[in-house]
Amino acid sequence: MMHTQGQRGLSQAVSRKKVQVSFTIREEEERMHRSGVNALQLDPTTHRLYSAGRDSIIRIWDTVNEQQPYLRSMEHHTDWVNDIVLCCGGRNLISASCDTTVKVWNSTKGFCMSTLRTHKDYVRALAYAQDKEQVASAGLDRQIFLWDVNTLTALTASNNTVTTSSLSGNKDSIYSLAMNPCGSVIVSGSTERVLRVWDPRTCMKLMKLKGHTDNVRALLLNKDGTQCLSGSSDGTIRLWSLGQQRCVATYRIHDDSVWALRTNETFTTFYSGGRDHRVYETSFSDVDHSVLVCEERAPILRLELGDNDQTLWVATTDSTINRWPLNNTEQQHQQCTSSTSETVMCTQPDVVIEGGSSINQCHVLNDKRHVITKDTNGDVAVWDVLKACKATECGQVDIESEIKTRAKSVYVPNWFSVDLKTGMVTIHLDETDCFSAWVSTKEVGLGSPTDTQDTKNNLGTIMLQALLSRWPRTQPQQQDNSNTEPVDNHPPGSPTDSKKTDNNTDSIVVPSHTPLVFSEVGGRTLLRLLCGDANGETEMMLLNETVPQWVTDVVVDKNLPKYQKLSFYLQPYVSSSLKSQKKDRLSASDVLQIRKVIEHVYERVLNTDTNTTTTTTTSSTTTNTATTADRHEHNKDISDISKIAVDKVEMLCNGQVLDPNTDLRTVKHYIWKSGSDLILQYRQLKHSDTNKH
Repeated sequence: MMHTQGQRGLSQAVSRKKVQVSFTIREEEERMHRSGVNALQLDPTTHRLYSAGRDSIIRIWDTVNEQQPYLRSMEHHTDWVNDIVLCCGGRNLISASCDTTVKVWNSTKGFCMSTLRTHKDYVRALAYAQDKEQVASAGLDRQIFLWDVNTLTALTASNNTVTTSSLSGNKDSIYSLAMNPCGSVIVSGSTERVLRVWDPRTCMKLMKLKGHTDNVRALLLNKDGTQCLSGSSDGTIRLWSLGQQRCVATYRIHDDSVWALRTNETFTTFYSGGRDHRVYETSFSDVDHSVLVCEERAPILRLELGDNDQTLWVATTDSTINRWPLNNTEQQHQQCTSSTSETVMCTQPDVVIEGGSSINQCHVLNDKRHVITKDTNGDVAVWDVLKACKATECGQVDIESEIKTRAKSVYVPNWFSVDLKTGMVTIHLDETDCFSAWVSTKEVGLGSPTDTQDTKNNLGTIMLQALLSRWPRTQPQQQDNSNTEPVDNHPPGSPTDSKKTDNNTDSIVVPSHTPLVFSEVGGRTLLRLLCGDANGETEMMLLNETVPQWVTDVVVDKNLPKYQKLSFYLQPYVSSSLKSQKKDRLSASDVLQIRKVIEHVYERVLNTDTNTTTTTTTSSTTTNTATTADRHEHNKDISDISKIAVDKVEMLCNGQVLDPNTDLRTVKHYIWKSGSDLILQYRQLKHSDTNKH
């Protein structure tokens, strides 16, 4: 079957499906893998090792410079990179990822040339026919696609259409793929527990080979495509004759799943590894004898031979890559007389490419701004979500104790989710709850310290504006208003009476190296860029096509998200001598402070008449000709009446006196603790009580 794909056209996808915004909090240059390494490729000519892993980054290493091997990172994927192949004599690299894409790279200069979006699910495996420059990709969508590498590397912005052939017939997710150098045979392994064989030249199915009892995780073909080696989660390795269409040998070497296989150039010896952490060398001709090459600290994911088959690179679910010498294996084979040797041939690798720690535990603190994490080294850290950076390094301390120490008696709704899949902190913002959290300006650290007004800010809005602050469409148009004094006519406790907002994000700066991703909710990536590149010509065009309406509403049009409303009843305290008022059901923003409710009771319920009240009412209707001094006087009046009210009245809930600075949602969550409407009680303070306050 033939498929034609264009490399653009994301705007149609954006309009059809919900889009979420994500970003990763990380260092500017991630020189070490942060999680397991899924794939390895060695270029024997340049002595460069390419590694790709679960942190979504492909890295290039100089194997000659053992002290400082890091050369470059290649970043464009947004999820695990599962497989890579070098092609065109090492000039290009193809990668497959859980972000459902296959990407084509210039491996010399380290940039992504094009992205193939034909797959509908995780892309798990690649296979390469070197003689005809053909690559096959397969994954959890059960499809195998064939790609002409020369066509892929010639794609440009104007010539961005590519045609691919597909091999259909797999009934389950594909986890392994192999193709011989001349491209005459391709084999796939899947959770179906069988090997399916095709002729990629005609896309015809040739055979189905049965024998494994679990997922087939690794496959290798010899040069002429007559023999296939398979490794399975059933713990066995099988050698198949494609001419005879049967298994000709079964190797029972490992105690657990086999995930990685590699053979020498002559297809006479193979190396295997898997969940049992062990790497064995086995001769095809000797089913009963194997040599234990080495034992890693973690399950083995990939093997790569180097130095004319004299060394073996091993990648695991750990972030470190080790190279093991193989010069003693022949002697070990000669000493094996009856069974697999359990004597480890190598106890230490001769080259180690150190990996970094992976974050594997996190807790969102109840201010819903900070996240506390613990990594594989046992180090605890605190991250500032709004500023997309690490706030504090706590060292190797008990994370539960640190959570208790940093917990605050404040309730803020969830407005983001955290993902640790790549070993780093990734934040997801979804339209459903992104705008749920309002906090005061002072809580966010914005505004002037002398500002007495309790202006509210929406955390989701601040976050989106900071992430896209370099996108020209978010920049306000310059206007000449030098003759007009800006005025704030809005009562305290509310963000604005207008439907427009411009949260003051001057002190909220997101690092320019922060990766920003737009993707379908639970689906494929639509766009990835660095925050600092949002003003680039290409990035601006892609952002214009991709950014969803719910984001442009707040970052471009400056529209204000809706407040979350909370219903409550006001009643006099049970032991109070006050007469019970009519039991009215009131409604207010859930971030309204108890101080404002006290003011309401003082002015309206108790019918207090003061000059301050009159002053406040008058001030709240200030015209556009008000001066800065007028506004300062207005703020002072508000502050005065608030202090008087708090001195005269106190609020209670469930018999507990409430802090005037607490908001309604915190009272309901921590004190009321019920799904029913909140009941607040008030009582007047006597002079002696006032002195206590």
